[in-house]
Amino acid sequence: MSASGSANLNVMIKAARKAARGLLRDFGEVENLQVSRKGAADFVSRADLKAEEIIKKELMEARPAYGWLGEESDREIKGADQTRRWIVDPLDGTTNFLHGLPHWAISIALEHKGEVVAGVILDATKDEIFAAEKGAGAWLNDRRLRVSSRRDMTEMLFATGIPFAGTEGLPATLKDLSKLMPRCAGVRRFGAAALDLAWVAAGRYDGFWERGLKPWDMAAGLLMVREAGGFAESLSDPERNPFETADVVAANAEIFEKFAGLLRG
Repeated sequence: MSASGSANLNVMIKAARKAARGLLRDFGEVENLQVSRKGAADFVSRADLKAEEIIKKELMEARPAYGWLGEESDREIKGADQTRRWIVDPLDGTTNFLHGLPHWAISIALEHKGEVVAGVILDATKDEIFAAEKGAGAWLNDRRLRVSSRRDMTEMLFATGIPFAGTEGLPATLKDLSKLMPRCAGVRRFGAAALDLAWVAAGRYDGFWERGLKPWDMAAGLLMVREAGGFAESLSDPERNPFETADVVAANAEIFEKFAGLLRG
């Protein structure tokens, strides 16, 4: 980042990069394990856990009073400072990782008094690090991010997540797609919500929506979009925190109301 980040942001970036080194090594081994589906799945689960352990060690040593909420953790840790907690997804896009697809990320967010104030999303295979702090903007490596400025929905590209085996919400998503697809340039489903939100912030996507998300899927990305000049809020209830409703809609400022209204209609 060309912006001089805070001490907390620098700690977050350091932790993400340290975990990424191990994940990249493990990712290089995945192809060798595809002959055994169970072997590959078990291997990736261990890689996920190992990455979280590295991140947790780095963050908790640097800020021992902060709380912790991680995807792979059995329980949330309440810190001595109960106003602050880390929210971490050590490997967003696990299925992509398992299949050898180079589209996955590490997501780290810092929450203060119920609001995300710093976020880091590291796409290790592309060496892209997205970072944002409340009031200080969003950055991709050394470049300031801005959401897209498109106004015409027929030119816009959107992203979403489509429910898969064992999850709910497919009928709702298919209904969304039936309303949106005839009106836009396309919809992508790349399988990593943190990167979907980061790409909205970068102007690569014009908007994103998804249901059934966890706080660690979207915490850093929500801040990223807002600090890049976009809007991000709960899809089902704009008056509530997306963490509570487990869904989100995000877009550039030009199209947000129309896009959100179409999905909510």
